[in-house]
Amino acid sequence: MPIELFSRGISAIVKEYKLATAFHREAEAEARRLNGEITEADLRGREDLRHDAVVTIDGETAKDFDDAVSVTATGSGGYLLKVSIADVSHFVLPGSPIDREAYRRATSTYFPDRVLPMLPERLSNDLCSLVPHQDRLAFTAEMEFDDQGRRLASRFYRSVIRSRARLTYTEVRKILGDRDDAARERHRSLLEDLERMGELAKLLQKVRLARGSLDFDLPEPFIDLNVAEGTISRIIKAERNLAHRLIEEFMIAANEAVAEFVTERGLPMIYRVHQEPDPERLNDFAVLLHHLGFGLRVGKRVKPPALAAVIVAVRGRPEEKLVNTVLLRTMAKAVYDTKNVGHFGLASTCYTHFTSPIRRYPDLIVHRLLWQALKGERQRPGKAKDAGARRLKEMAGHCSERERVSMKAEWASRDLAATIFLQPKVGQRFDGIISGVTKFGFFVELLPFFVEGLVSIRNLKDDSYTFHEKAHSLVGRKHKKKYQIGNAVSVLIRGVNIEKRWVDFTL
Repeated sequence: MPIELFSRGISAIVKEYKLATAFHREAEAEARRLNGEITEADLRGREDLRHDAVVTIDGETAKDFDDAVSVTATGSGGYLLKVSIADVSHFVLPGSPIDREAYRRATSTYFPDRVLPMLPERLSNDLCSLVPHQDRLAFTAEMEFDDQGRRLASRFYRSVIRSRARLTYTEVRKILGDRDDAARERHRSLLEDLERMGELAKLLQKVRLARGSLDFDLPEPFIDLNVAEGTISRIIKAERNLAHRLIEEFMIAANEAVAEFVTERGLPMIYRVHQEPDPERLNDFAVLLHHLGFGLRVGKRVKPPALAAVIVAVRGRPEEKLVNTVLLRTMAKAVYDTKNVGHFGLASTCYTHFTSPIRRYPDLIVHRLLWQALKGERQRPGKAKDAGARRLKEMAGHCSERERVSMKAEWASRDLAATIFLQPKVGQRFDGIISGVTKFGFFVELLPFFVEGLVSIRNLKDDSYTFHEKAHSLVGRKHKKKYQIGNAVSVLIRGVNIEKRWVDFTL
């Protein structure tokens, strides 16, 4: 059965990328010993938010809920946003067996049929999961915004919360976007709060885009496993609606506020940084835009607003796919570092990851650093300071590397799903769009499905083709026929190789 084949393939990917599956016995034993009851000692020094209209908003299949939000109106016509994050640091102490195991993994890895969590399930799906109607320990970032979405003030504290509801992105979209009567009736008691959240999210997005943040819409595949029939039913673009954007805006706001708070106090910090694009790649991008009739001034440095303007200029045009794809490949990769060089893609001068400590170890580090800042701790002098800085930089590098490995494994699982899904369709014809061009051929994304395959240059029999790297195209030497990102083509599925995870197309 296809799902059994897929499951075996995922197990092979786990081995290929040397991902941890079972937790060390010491970590499991420590997790079992953790007390789930919140005591008076646990509440000491925490702010009680259990009467706030706090909710979680996640995907339908989410099992761990590490962020909860609430928005209230201020007397001046502004908004008070509270982003409460699971207080993993309360349970996971530095150097403990669970901490060592979490650091070794550094991230959770998500496959369509399973999750390899960073923390034991006792924590990730229970004690640290902000499930509805239960008291949970949290770390809260509280931010006040004016009626234009500009942050006026922020403060941070440990808290105890009780989520009012576990909402999904789909349900929130129905309430705020579709104005669905049934959905609005189901959540009548939360309507005013949700409407206010939607208002604030739009203002925050407007402010972020105005400063030049790059608004890429990067779809992820949704791989629909039909367990009852043992098949992969479909592979489509996962929905990204206004509810996703709402949560994204709130998380970005919290991450920036935390990063700025710790940095202003002169303490060591792990940042989520995104370097400026490589000048040579940027120049190649500018040449491509010139050929397409769009301008981009490239000097020694290009500011984010210039690239944001390009994204807006091509939106809805035939060249949109080409320009966005090439621009994305022009960008540097975001990583963790102790040196703050800003986040180019978000046009943010100070950014970190604070909002997902259940599944990202850097966020757990940031929680600990924030707590040190709140307690008024200062940098240690001399050799202790240097040793601490070296250790923090080493941890940032390790987390970046583990993130890269995890992402590669997740991409491999998508390629595996594509081969298994398309195997019964070998010999069938589909329309598609060229999604990438290389010297050995071009990739085509099928229009009915969110999957790709390769048209090898060896199978282009009508001419001899030359790869033009800067133009991202293959051009025939005799007839000058051009294949470029964004071109529409019709392909035949020639074959699949499940073991190697590739799909072979021919025109």
